[in-house]
Formats: sequence, C-alpha cells, structure tokens
Amino acid sequence: MKTETAVTALAALAQDTRLAVYRLLVQQGPSGMAAGEIAAAVDTSPATLSFHLKELTYAGLVSSRQEGRFVYYAASFDAMNALIAFLTENCCAADRSPSCAPMVACRPMNVVRNPRTAARAKKTRA
Repeated sequence: MKTETAVTALAALAQDTRLAVYRLLVQQGPSGMAAGEIAAAVDTSPATLSFHLKELTYAGLVSSRQEGRFVYYAASFDAMNALIAFLTENCCAADRSPSCAPMVACRPMNVVRNPRTAARAKKTRA
C-alpha cells in the first residue's frame, strides 16, 4: 500500500460517524447492509449517511451493490487488511524482536445472506 492511499483511508476513518459505519460494516461481514439499515443503526439521516458512505467508498474501504430498490454497502476486507499490514509492516524492526508476530489477516467467509431471511430471523429471536 502506498502512503497516500493509507492517508486517504485513515482520513476517512478519522470522523465519528464514518468510523461507526465502518465498524458496523466490518461486524456485518461481506453480505453488507442496506443503506436504510445503516442509517437506523448509527442514528443519522439518509443524506448525512450518503455523504459518509461516499467518503468511505472513495477511500476504498467500502463497496456497494444494487439489489432491486436497495443499495447494500459492505466493508472491503482486503483494504482493511492492507491498511493494517501497512501500519504494522515494520513492527519491532528496530529491536529485531521475534515477539512481534505478523498479524493474521481477517478473511471472512464469502456468505451473502438474504436480507429478508435475516430480518425474519431477527424478529423470531426477539
């Protein structure tokens, strides 16, 4: 990863709402979430959320896909892993310490959940 790419990603995450959205999408996994669900979860207006999602997308941290009337957003785990690797690539290099083990990348299963089924499962559990 180039330094300017890392700076863009870190700048995108250096805002409360965007960080909350990104963490939510990482927690959600590769299936992502519909924009309306994200707005409700982080308690923000659709217009404000749209601005924040644009910034995260520009930074390469989030991708979107259209399914019918809905737009789903998902975290880019490759970008997240690349950023973490960039930040830690020289970890403990000065000490030549073996105690600084390389980070294990987050590799979620590529499972795409049906949003309707997931919503029904939530209602059933409640």
